[in-house]
Amino acid sequence: DTVGPLVRTVSDAALMHAALTGDNLVDLSGTNLQGMRFASLQTLVLDDIREAPMAAYTTALGKLRDAGAEILDIEAPELTGPMADSAMLFTAEAWGIWGDTIQASPDVMFGPIRDRFASGAEHKAADYIAAWRRLDAARATWAARVAGFDAVLCPTAPILPPNADRLMQDGAYYVTENLLALRNTRVGNLMGTCALTLPTHVPSCGLQLIGAPFQEARLLRVGQAVEAALN
Repeated sequence: DTVGPLVRTVSDAALMHAALTGDNLVDLSGTNLQGMRFASLQTLVLDDIREAPMAAYTTALGKLRDAGAEILDIEAPELTGPMADSAMLFTAEAWGIWGDTIQASPDVMFGPIRDRFASGAEHKAADYIAAWRRLDAARATWAARVAGFDAVLCPTAPILPPNADRLMQDGAYYVTENLLALRNTRVGNLMGTCALTLPTHVPSCGLQLIGAPFQEARLLRVGQAVEAALN
């Protein structure tokens, strides 16, 4: 996972970025969407999407176009391999780092997450390294594909918040909703990028902007322009 601040506005995010990194505050003045090019990702992120997130996404794209942005649909088949490998990549790393701590106090961790972490112990080192080599290749393909865009767009999540009581009682529902909740932001995690999510003003429906690795300053300026268009 990639950790970042939760704030109210893009300008607040810029302040937090400066505080966390020690870099100068990103100048957000003079931003607008005229001439910006965005990729609307079609691969995986729209699969099984619910009605409200899809409607919010479509409306948000319309607002960006009205503000002068160009938006092109793109497919990125290189994502499918890393998505399939993610159970190995994430759990092997998680168990390698936290396994001893979890085993020392297993009852303090939520059971389904503990079991997922523990599955990382079953993967062979050779398979894990091979998965990383495939991921590196996919990242290179992705970087070349999206290099001409100011950001890649997709719904932040394809679902609304699930029913908490049912999550605890229905195992199949838990697995389905949990994986869908994580899926779209996982694109940025796997591709090693920075990302910003903005409210579409439909409750619980965000618009995710995926930038290039280590290009937070540029993404914040893009986000400032997008925020103004959405508001």
